Amino acid sequence: MDLARFTCCTYPLRAVPYAEAFARLASTGLRRLDVFGCAPHFSPDPAECDPDAFESAARAAGVTIANLGTYVGQDFDAPEAAKVDAELARAHAVLNLAARFGCRSVRALPGHGADPALIAKIAPRYREIMGHAEALGIYLGIENHAGSLAGDPELALRLCEAVGSRWFGVLYEPCNLLHGGVDYRAAFAVFRTWITHVHLKDLDTSGPQPRRCHLGEGAVDLRWCLDALGESGYAGDFALEYELEDGGSVEAGLVRWREYVEGL
Repeated sequence: MDLARFTCCTYPLRAVPYAEAFARLASTGLRRLDVFGCAPHFSPDPAECDPDAFESAARAAGVTIANLGTYVGQDFDAPEAAKVDAELARAHAVLNLAARFGCRSVRALPGHGADPALIAKIAPRYREIMGHAEALGIYLGIENHAGSLAGDPELALRLCEAVGSRWFGVLYEPCNLLHGGVDYRAAFAVFRTWITHVHLKDLDTSGPQPRRCHLGEGAVDLRWCLDALGESGYAGDFALEYELEDGGSVEAGLVRWREYVEGL
Protein backbone atom coordinates (compact mmCIF):
# COMPACT_ATOMS: atom_id res chain seq x y z
CA MET A 1 0.00 0.00 0.00
CA ASP A 2 1.40 3.37 -1.09
CA LEU A 3 1.68 5.67 1.93
CA ALA A 4 1.82 8.84 -0.18
CA ARG A 5 -1.93 9.40 0.25
CA PHE A 6 -2.02 8.59 3.96
CA THR A 7 -1.96 11.31 6.60
CA CYS A 8 -2.32 11.26 10.36
CA CYS A 9 -4.42 13.49 12.59
CA THR A 10 -2.75 15.68 15.20
CA TYR A 11 -5.83 15.31 17.44
CA PRO A 12 -4.34 12.67 19.80
CA LEU A 13 -1.62 15.20 20.72
CA ARG A 14 -4.04 18.13 20.99
CA ALA A 15 -2.82 19.04 24.49
CA VAL A 16 0.73 19.85 23.35
CA PRO A 17 1.93 22.80 21.21
CA TYR A 18 1.89 22.26 17.46
CA ALA A 19 5.70 22.27 17.11
CA GLU A 20 5.99 19.38 19.55
CA ALA A 21 3.08 17.54 17.94
CA PHE A 22 4.62 17.94 14.46
CA ALA A 23 7.97 16.57 15.58
CA ARG A 24 6.50 13.62 17.46
CA LEU A 25 4.20 12.63 14.61
CA ALA A 26 6.99 12.94 12.04
CA SER A 27 8.83 10.20 13.93
CA THR A 28 6.10 7.72 12.96
CA GLY A 29 6.95 7.90 9.26
CA LEU A 30 3.62 9.63 8.54
CA ARG A 31 4.69 13.09 7.46
CA ARG A 32 1.46 14.55 6.08
CA LEU A 33 -0.86 15.85 8.77
CA ASP A 34 -4.54 16.57 9.39
CA VAL A 35 -4.25 19.40 11.90
CA PHE A 36 -6.70 19.79 14.77
CA GLY A 37 -8.37 23.15 14.19
CA CYS A 38 -8.14 24.57 17.70
CA ALA A 39 -5.31 26.05 19.76
CA PRO A 40 -2.67 25.02 20.60
CA HIS A 41 -2.55 23.33 17.17
CA PHE A 42 -4.20 25.85 14.88
CA SER A 43 -6.47 28.87 14.70
CA PRO A 44 -7.24 31.19 11.77
CA ASP A 45 -6.85 34.06 14.23
CA PRO A 46 -3.22 35.25 13.86
CA ALA A 47 -3.27 36.37 17.49
CA GLU A 48 -3.73 32.72 18.48
CA CYS A 49 -1.64 31.06 15.75
CA ASP A 50 1.04 32.96 13.82
CA PRO A 51 1.05 31.52 10.27
CA ASP A 52 4.77 32.20 9.84
CA ALA A 53 5.67 30.32 13.03
CA PHE A 54 3.24 27.53 12.11
CA GLU A 55 4.88 27.06 8.70
CA SER A 56 8.37 27.23 10.22
CA ALA A 57 7.50 24.50 12.73
CA ALA A 58 6.17 22.27 9.96
CA ARG A 59 9.33 22.75 7.90
CA ALA A 60 11.54 22.07 10.92
CA ALA A 61 9.70 18.81 11.61
CA GLY A 62 9.72 17.78 7.96
CA VAL A 63 5.93 17.57 7.71
CA THR A 64 3.32 19.03 5.38
CA ILE A 65 -0.26 20.03 6.14
CA ALA A 66 -2.91 18.09 4.23
CA ASN A 67 -6.08 19.17 6.01
CA LEU A 68 -7.24 21.82 8.48
CA GLY A 69 -9.82 20.54 10.97
CA THR A 70 -11.42 23.92 11.54
CA TYR A 71 -15.02 22.81 10.90
CA VAL A 72 -16.08 25.86 8.93
CA GLY A 73 -19.81 26.36 8.62
CA GLN A 74 -20.66 25.44 12.18
CA ASP A 75 -22.54 28.74 12.66
CA PHE A 76 -24.19 28.91 9.24
CA ASP A 77 -27.48 28.07 10.98
CA ALA A 78 -27.16 30.82 13.61
CA PRO A 79 -30.26 33.00 14.01
CA GLU A 80 -28.12 36.14 14.34
CA ALA A 81 -26.98 37.65 11.04
CA ALA A 82 -23.80 38.96 12.69
CA LYS A 83 -22.86 35.45 13.77
CA VAL A 84 -23.41 34.08 10.26
CA ASP A 85 -21.32 36.91 8.79
CA ALA A 86 -18.53 36.17 11.27
CA GLU A 87 -18.60 32.50 10.26
CA LEU A 88 -18.44 33.43 6.58
CA ALA A 89 -15.42 35.63 7.28
CA ARG A 90 -13.79 32.84 9.28
CA ALA A 91 -14.41 30.40 6.42
CA HIS A 92 -12.72 32.70 3.90
CA ALA A 93 -9.74 33.16 6.26
CA VAL A 94 -9.42 29.39 6.72
CA LEU A 95 -9.52 28.80 2.97
CA ASN A 96 -6.76 31.35 2.40
CA LEU A 97 -4.57 29.72 5.04
CA ALA A 98 -5.31 26.22 3.72
CA ALA A 99 -4.11 27.32 0.29
CA ARG A 100 -1.03 28.98 1.80
CA PHE A 101 -0.11 25.78 3.65
CA GLY A 102 -0.68 23.55 0.62
CA CYS A 103 -3.71 21.72 2.03
CA ARG A 104 -5.99 19.65 -0.16
CA SER A 105 -9.01 19.95 2.11
CA VAL A 106 -10.74 21.58 5.07
CA ARG A 107 -13.21 19.98 7.45
CA ALA A 108 -16.69 21.48 7.56
CA LEU A 109 -19.83 21.24 9.72
CA PRO A 110 -23.43 21.41 8.49
CA GLY A 111 -24.64 23.66 11.29
CA HIS A 112 -26.07 22.09 14.45
CA GLY A 113 -28.37 19.09 14.59
CA ALA A 114 -30.00 16.89 11.98
CA ASP A 115 -33.21 18.75 11.14
CA PRO A 116 -33.71 18.46 7.35
CA ALA A 117 -34.96 22.06 7.38
CA LEU A 118 -31.36 23.13 8.03
CA ILE A 119 -30.43 22.24 4.46
CA ALA A 120 -32.34 25.16 2.95
CA LYS A 121 -30.79 27.47 5.53
CA ILE A 122 -27.12 26.55 5.31
CA ALA A 123 -26.73 25.49 1.68
CA PRO A 124 -26.89 29.12 0.42
CA ARG A 125 -24.18 30.08 2.93
CA TYR A 126 -21.93 27.32 1.65
CA ARG A 127 -22.60 28.43 -1.90
CA GLU A 128 -21.28 31.87 -0.90
CA ILE A 129 -17.84 30.45 -0.13
CA MET A 130 -17.52 27.65 -2.68
CA GLY A 131 -16.38 29.94 -5.49
CA HIS A 132 -13.48 30.97 -3.28
CA ALA A 133 -12.75 27.34 -2.36
CA GLU A 134 -12.80 26.26 -6.00
CA ALA A 135 -10.53 29.12 -7.06
CA LEU A 136 -8.00 28.04 -4.43
CA GLY A 137 -8.38 24.33 -5.17
CA ILE A 138 -9.56 23.45 -1.64
CA TYR A 139 -12.14 20.73 -0.95
CA LEU A 140 -14.61 20.97 1.94
CA GLY A 141 -15.97 17.88 3.65
CA ILE A 142 -18.74 17.48 6.24
CA GLU A 143 -17.68 14.72 8.63
CA ASN A 144 -20.02 11.81 9.42
CA HIS A 145 -20.84 12.80 13.00
CA ALA A 146 -23.87 11.22 14.65
CA GLY A 147 -26.58 13.76 15.41
CA SER A 148 -25.71 16.00 12.46
CA LEU A 149 -26.93 16.15 8.87
CA ALA A 150 -23.70 14.42 7.92
CA GLY A 151 -24.54 11.50 10.20
CA ASP A 152 -27.56 10.65 8.03
CA PRO A 153 -26.38 9.55 4.57
CA GLU A 154 -29.54 10.67 2.77
CA LEU A 155 -29.49 14.11 4.39
CA ALA A 156 -25.78 14.47 3.68
CA LEU A 157 -26.50 13.71 0.03
CA ARG A 158 -29.33 16.25 -0.06
CA LEU A 159 -27.05 18.95 1.36
CA CYS A 160 -24.30 18.15 -1.16
CA GLU A 161 -26.79 18.39 -4.01
CA ALA A 162 -28.20 21.65 -2.64
CA VAL A 163 -24.73 23.22 -2.43
CA GLY A 164 -24.02 21.92 -5.91
CA SER A 165 -20.23 22.20 -5.98
CA ARG A 166 -17.86 19.33 -6.73
CA TRP A 167 -15.52 20.94 -4.21
CA PHE A 168 -18.05 20.37 -1.42
CA GLY A 169 -18.90 16.94 -0.12
CA VAL A 170 -18.63 14.32 2.60
CA LEU A 171 -15.73 13.43 4.85
CA TYR A 172 -16.35 9.67 4.85
CA GLU A 173 -15.86 8.23 8.33
CA PRO A 174 -16.80 4.51 8.45
CA CYS A 175 -16.07 4.19 12.17
CA ASN A 176 -18.22 7.19 13.12
CA LEU A 177 -21.07 5.85 11.01
CA LEU A 178 -20.80 2.42 12.61
CA HIS A 179 -20.70 3.95 16.07
CA GLY A 180 -23.87 5.88 15.21
CA GLY A 181 -25.71 2.74 14.13
CA VAL A 182 -25.34 3.38 10.39
CA ASP A 183 -24.14 0.75 7.91
CA TYR A 184 -20.98 2.34 6.53
CA ARG A 185 -21.13 0.26 3.35
CA ALA A 186 -24.70 1.32 2.60
CA ALA A 187 -23.80 4.94 3.44
CA PHE A 188 -20.93 4.79 0.97
CA ALA A 189 -23.34 3.69 -1.76
CA VAL A 190 -25.52 6.74 -1.06
CA PHE A 191 -22.87 9.49 -1.23
CA ARG A 192 -19.97 7.73 -2.97
CA THR A 193 -19.58 10.38 -5.69
CA TRP A 194 -19.48 13.21 -3.12
CA ILE A 195 -16.59 12.04 -0.92
CA THR A 196 -13.88 14.70 -0.55
CA HIS A 197 -11.87 13.31 2.37
CA VAL A 198 -11.60 10.13 4.47
CA HIS A 199 -10.85 9.34 8.12
CA LEU A 200 -9.88 5.80 9.11
CA LYS A 201 -10.04 4.12 12.51
CA ASP A 202 -11.64 0.96 13.91
CA LEU A 203 -14.36 -0.02 16.38
CA ASP A 204 -14.76 -3.16 18.47
CA THR A 205 -18.48 -3.93 18.63
CA SER A 206 -18.20 -7.35 20.31
CA GLY A 207 -18.81 -6.14 23.88
CA PRO A 208 -21.71 -4.45 25.65
CA GLN A 209 -20.35 -1.04 24.61
CA PRO A 210 -18.46 -0.26 21.38
CA ARG A 211 -14.88 0.83 21.92
CA ARG A 212 -12.11 2.18 19.73
CA CYS A 213 -9.44 -0.37 18.88
CA HIS A 214 -6.39 -0.83 16.66
CA LEU A 215 -6.88 -1.10 12.92
CA GLY A 216 -7.79 -4.63 11.91
CA GLU A 217 -9.13 -5.60 15.33
CA GLY A 218 -12.67 -4.30 14.98
CA ALA A 219 -15.70 -4.26 12.73
CA VAL A 220 -14.46 -1.78 10.10
CA ASP A 221 -13.20 -3.65 7.05
CA LEU A 222 -10.39 -1.34 6.00
CA ARG A 223 -9.57 -3.39 2.92
CA TRP A 224 -13.17 -3.07 1.74
CA CYS A 225 -13.13 0.69 2.36
CA LEU A 226 -9.95 1.24 0.38
CA ASP A 227 -11.11 -0.97 -2.48
CA ALA A 228 -14.52 0.71 -2.64
CA LEU A 229 -12.98 4.17 -2.61
CA GLY A 230 -10.53 3.19 -5.31
CA GLU A 231 -13.28 1.77 -7.51
CA SER A 232 -15.32 4.96 -7.03
CA GLY A 233 -12.50 7.11 -8.39
CA TYR A 234 -11.76 8.85 -5.10
CA ALA A 235 -8.41 10.63 -5.50
CA GLY A 236 -7.96 12.25 -2.09
CA ASP A 237 -6.24 11.49 1.19
CA PHE A 238 -6.78 8.82 3.83
CA ALA A 239 -6.27 10.19 7.35
CA LEU A 240 -5.40 7.79 10.16
CA GLU A 241 -7.33 9.13 13.14
CA TYR A 242 -5.71 7.56 16.19
CA GLU A 243 -8.07 8.01 19.15
CA LEU A 244 -7.13 5.17 21.49
CA GLU A 245 -6.73 6.06 25.13
CA ASP A 246 -5.21 2.83 26.38
CA GLY A 247 -2.23 4.44 28.07
CA GLY A 248 0.14 3.54 25.26
CA SER A 249 2.33 5.86 23.24
CA VAL A 250 0.57 7.71 20.41
CA GLU A 251 3.71 7.40 18.32
CA ALA A 252 3.99 3.64 18.87
CA GLY A 253 0.31 3.21 18.08
CA LEU A 254 0.60 5.14 14.83
CA VAL A 255 3.66 3.13 13.78
CA ARG A 256 1.56 0.01 14.34
CA TRP A 257 -1.21 1.48 12.19
CA ARG A 258 1.24 2.51 9.48
CA GLU A 259 2.68 -0.98 9.38
CA TYR A 260 -0.81 -2.46 9.20
CA VAL A 261 -1.68 -0.24 6.23
CA GLU A 262 1.62 -1.07 4.51
CA GLY A 263 0.81 -4.75 4.87
CA LEU A 264 -2.55 -4.56 3.12
